[in-house]
Amino acid sequence: MIEGEDGVRRCWWAGSTPEYRAYHDEEWGRPVGEDVRLFEKLCLEGFQAGLSWLTILRKREAFRAAFAGFDFARVAGFGQEDVERLLADAAIVRHRGKIEAAINNAGRAVELVQAEGSLAAYLWSFEPPDRRGGLDRKGLAARTETDESRALAKDLKRRGWRFLGPTTVYAFMQSMGLVNDHLDGCRAKAAVDSARASFTRP
Repeated sequence: MIEGEDGVRRCWWAGSTPEYRAYHDEEWGRPVGEDVRLFEKLCLEGFQAGLSWLTILRKREAFRAAFAGFDFARVAGFGQEDVERLLADAAIVRHRGKIEAAINNAGRAVELVQAEGSLAAYLWSFEPPDRRGGLDRKGLAARTETDESRALAKDLKRRGWRFLGPTTVYAFMQSMGLVNDHLDGCRAKAAVDSARASFTRP
């Protein structure tokens, strides 16, 4: 845990930059039920692979501009000209495999909505049981994937999604509130628990 100059105790990773603090306090772990936001988070976790999350946070607005606000119905229609446009955009992560995977995954998201009703309904069906016991830094560091993240990654792969393994999927689950991985003693932990308790599962 760290204690900021504001006297608030937070998870250790939230203290290095203002961007991390805001993300930790206002977003990480809070439940998300909107399909476009969920698709954005899945895409950005894929782009983060091999990079720091701070890099992605600082480029997020540029990603949104480049990928039509992550409206997956629109991104699914991107073609080769869009791939070249995105590869030339220095404001985002210029990685052909990740860009092409995001476009492919948009098409798979459209199909998934047709099959399951919504991304949210599908993704929340992988919510694990509430964890018993506390969580410290060592425990969080050791939790890079779970049975649920492996099952979700496997099913997404079966449906044709790319660049989403169980570790990336678990980071997504932490981000969008399928789990609350704030550490014991972190002020945000109780707020996230409350938000999850009042959230209506789709």
